[in-house]
Amino acid sequence: MKTFRFLEFKVYKDAKIFYQRMLILSKDLNNYSFKDQINRAALSVVLNIAEGSARKSDKEFARFLEISIASLNEVVACIDIMHDVKKINYQNYKNLLNKSEELAKQLGGFIKKLKINN
Repeated sequence: MKTFRFLEFKVYKDAKIFYQRMLILSKDLNNYSFKDQINRAALSVVLNIAEGSARKSDKEFARFLEISIASLNEVVACIDIMHDVKKINYQNYKNLLNKSEELAKQLGGFIKKLKINN
């Protein structure tokens, strides 16, 4: 198994970009706990991909990808709340939901591929 193989995964690269967008988006939030939560959840998406890739079995790796999806759902809930309280406009909201859906599909496809290999 290649060391740090996650660095080559498209889903990892896209998750990093998504995390960076969340950092920028949350920069001006006044509520520290909310800001911290959205950033931690977005970072969790990235880190679970990396951590899972080091596991010895595809089954274990798939479990970490499932955790990434759960964290992504948490980010989407935060984005939805931000839209409700008018911290982001509708266009930005829809764009972020689309990016979230793309990531979820990538993660889901990766999970299916890993489970087929078992």
